[in-house]
Amino acid sequence: MKVLFKFSILSIVAILTSCKGNASPETESNTSYEDGASGATKKSELLYDGEKHLANIRQLTDGGDNAEAYFSFDNSMAVFQSNYDGWDVKCDQMFYFNIDDNGMMTEKPKMLSTGKGRTTCAYFLPGDTSIVYASTHLGGDACPEEPSREQGYVWPIYNTYDIFVANLQGEITDTLTTNEGYDAEATVSPDGKKIVFTSTRSGDLELWTMNIDGSEKTQVTTGLGYDGGAFFSPDSKKLVFRSSRPQTEEEITKYKELLVQGLVMPADMEIYVCNVDGSDLQQVTKLGNANWAPFFHPSGEKILFSSNHASEKGFPFNMYLINVDGTGLEQVSYDGVFDAFPMFSPDGKKLIFSSNRNNGGTRNTNLFIADWVE
Repeated sequence: MKVLFKFSILSIVAILTSCKGNASPETESNTSYEDGASGATKKSELLYDGEKHLANIRQLTDGGDNAEAYFSFDNSMAVFQSNYDGWDVKCDQMFYFNIDDNGMMTEKPKMLSTGKGRTTCAYFLPGDTSIVYASTHLGGDACPEEPSREQGYVWPIYNTYDIFVANLQGEITDTLTTNEGYDAEATVSPDGKKIVFTSTRSGDLELWTMNIDGSEKTQVTTGLGYDGGAFFSPDSKKLVFRSSRPQTEEEITKYKELLVQGLVMPADMEIYVCNVDGSDLQQVTKLGNANWAPFFHPSGEKILFSSNHASEKGFPFNMYLINVDGTGLEQVSYDGVFDAFPMFSPDGKKLIFSSNRNNGGTRNTNLFIADWVE
C-alpha cells in the first residue's frame, strides 16, 4: 500500500487537488464548494446522485489519508492505516476501531503498529484477536525516504518490508517473513487457512501464498510485471488482483530498470483473477489507465474495483462493478476526485471505502461505511 502499493496512489490525488481551508463535515454537509481538482462546483455531501448501491452512508474519519480499511471476521471491527498528523504519526501506521461504537471524528483510535518505520496492508486473522500487517521497522525507526519524481510518478518497493502478527494491544507476537526484499500486501482467506502476499523473493513482484502460521510459502504468479493487492474469493478458491504487465520491449526495459532501483510505475494496471494455485489466469478488465483495489462481490461472481479509465487527466477515480468474465461494467460511485479501497463486510451487508468526498476541498482522504444495496 507504500509508499504503499495499494495506498500511495492517493498521493496522485493529493498532488492534483488544490488545498483549501479545512472544514468539518458537520458544518459543510450541505454547502457547495469549488473542487480544486476538477474545477466543477458540487455539493459537499456524503451520497451522490446515481449511487444506488449505497445507503445510510456514514463518515468515519476527518483528516489525513485513511485507507485500506478491512473488516474483522465477525463484522464488528475494522483495521486500517493512516498518516493523520493529528494522531501524532509521521507516515502510515495501523489502527483499529469498532464499527458501531467509534469516535474517530474527534478521538484517536487504538494504534496497533509500533510507531516505527512505515506500515501497510493490515488484515484480521481468524478469531479477531490479532492482525497481520507489513512494516519496515526492522530496517530503522524512521519513515523510509520517498523517491524523487525525476523518473515520473513511481512507487517505492521498500526492501525492509516484512510481515508481522500483532495482537489488539499492539504487541508483535510473530514474524511471518524474514526474506531480504519486499514482503507485504498480505490478506487472509475467508476460510482462515491461507494468506496471500506480494514478494520480490523470486526476483520479480509476484503473488505468493502461505499458511496462517507462515509455513509453506508458495509462488502463485510468474508473469513479468507487478502483481499485487490480492484478495480471496468468498469461497477461498480464487484470487483477484491488480497487475501492471509490460508488453513492448521498451516497457519491459523500463520496468526492469525501475525494479532494480526498487521502484515501479503504476500508471497502467488491469484486474486479473486466478485459482489460488495460479492456474486459470484470466484478465478481467481491458480498460486502460489504472484499474486497481479489486474486491470480490459477496456472490463471488462480480468484482468491485477502483478505476480512472474514463479520465484523460488521471482523475477522478471511482468504484465500478464488473462480472468475473469481464462483462457488465457498472459505475458504482461518483466522487469528483477519488473513491477506492472498497471492502464488503463478511456478511455482505456493508461496504467500507476511502473517498475524497466531503473534505471541504482539502487533500484529506477519509473512511466511509455504507449499507450495500443490490
